Amino acid sequence: MNTPTEMDPIEVKRVKLQVLAREHRDLDDAISALEATGTADPFTIRRLKKQKLYLKDQIAVLEDAVTPDIIA
Repeated sequence: MNTPTEMDPIEVKRVKLQVLAREHRDLDDAISALEATGTADPFTIRRLKKQKLYLKDQIAVLEDAVTPDIIA
């Protein structure tokens, strides 16, 4: 059989979007857990929050790339 072994570029972006969204949720859970303990280092929490913001920006870029432009 001749089946293509490469994924469509849009499909690759969708998969990456799912991975980034999962990482974003995991960071949110980690930040919440650290804040709940009350013993977390504030610099660690700040670093994790910056990383979460970076992921959010990357998610927005990929969502724009995956969503087709519709001219009304």
